[in-house]
Amino acid sequence: MIYHLSLQTAAFIAGLILCLFTAGGFTLHGKAQQSAAGFPRSRLAGIVLLAIDLVWSFWLVSTMEMGEFSTFRRPFLIALPIGFLLTIRFVDEFLAVRALGILLLLAAEPLLDAAFFRYEMSRLVLTVLAYILIVLGLIYVTMPYQLRDQITWLSKTAARWRGINALGFVYGLALIALALFAY
Repeated sequence: MIYHLSLQTAAFIAGLILCLFTAGGFTLHGKAQQSAAGFPRSRLAGIVLLAIDLVWSFWLVSTMEMGEFSTFRRPFLIALPIGFLLTIRFVDEFLAVRALGILLLLAAEPLLDAAFFRYEMSRLVLTVLAYILIVLGLIYVTMPYQLRDQITWLSKTAARWRGINALGFVYGLALIALALFAY
């Protein structure tokens, strides 16, 4: 275990983040749609998200048990900032989406770690969210234009936009309820 989060804490944090993002998208739907439409090409958002990815990855590599690969720790710690700078310099297309994909992949691991070896069936609510994050993260890193297309499709009508945000909010509330009453 790397993160040492309980299932209750992981579900509560994930539910709270999900509720905050979707509540903002639901209540400020016009402004949120404009922000979401501009996100894939935002260089500033890409640099900020990539910096968060760098710090998180650097912390992981420096603290995790690597077993027989521990001799590679120092080269990884050197390669991470170099990769960060090279990515900022040479990856102009959809940098924010790729950085978001990396962040989603990093965020899925603590959720799966918290649900590991838990026997409650309700843990699957958190596990499903983690696997959704993994699939989306892989798609956004390898095919970043997909997020742009998804945002365009979701923004086509107000009903779609509000529906997806309402669904995310209800899922977040379910995670918070499970954290408070079941875990």
